[in-house]
Amino acid sequence: MTRLTLGNVAKVTAVVVFLPLHAYLVLVIGAVRKDLRTSLEGLLYAGAFSTAVFVLDPWGPPALLALTAMGASGVRSWHLRDLWLPARRPWWKRGPAAAFTVIEAVRTRTIPATGSEHLPSAVARVRRQADRNRHRLPGDAHRTVLHICQVLDAVIAAEQRAPTADPRFEYELDAVAREYLPAVLSNYLAIAPSRLQERQPDGRTPDEELTEQLRILAGQAEALDASRHRRLTAELSTTGNFLRDKYGHRQLDVSDSRVP
Repeated sequence: MTRLTLGNVAKVTAVVVFLPLHAYLVLVIGAVRKDLRTSLEGLLYAGAFSTAVFVLDPWGPPALLALTAMGASGVRSWHLRDLWLPARRPWWKRGPAAAFTVIEAVRTRTIPATGSEHLPSAVARVRRQADRNRHRLPGDAHRTVLHICQVLDAVIAAEQRAPTADPRFEYELDAVAREYLPAVLSNYLAIAPSRLQERQPDGRTPDEELTEQLRILAGQAEALDASRHRRLTAELSTTGNFLRDKYGHRQLDVSDSRVP
């Protein structure tokens, strides 16, 4: 996986060009990714910078506040790089199967794959891994994993039947099914059972962390399913409006002509 892609280079170039406005970067990231916590954090940096520059004396001590806001925003934007500088597999490391999949995705507008494994296979592997280690998963974790897999299977099957052709939707679906969900489960199972109740620096145990992360992924899977249904409903309404505008008056004319 590499972050050296054309899109990421363009983003970094834009950040360098607009360096004086660096304090607003975290706010922009949160707004684009629709992340409330990141947006609120970015609003804090942007507010501090704007207050120092536009309200207070920009050449006095408030200049330190503006520089601090820029620096904090820059550091946090690096910590949040996964949100705006996504990693991709280098093209020279992609096998023939992956290259063929990408070509077919362009032709048939199906879900793009970044590796040789299809999304249904990735979800099935997670389900098998959860079933094999059911006795090691805490509380309702096993049931939550199966629920996530069920929702993802439904979304993937629907997407294969009628692709939405939305790159962002496809990326989020691919990330949850192929990266986030397998990583969460594998990372937890790699921890020794004797250490699952140890408190981490953030105060949570691995069991609590797994439960929380699965809850987040379940919410994301439900959000993807709901987003697809909203998009299909909107497309149906758009088609209906078009047909009514184009042919609705003709039906009225035909009905009027039949009246004696």
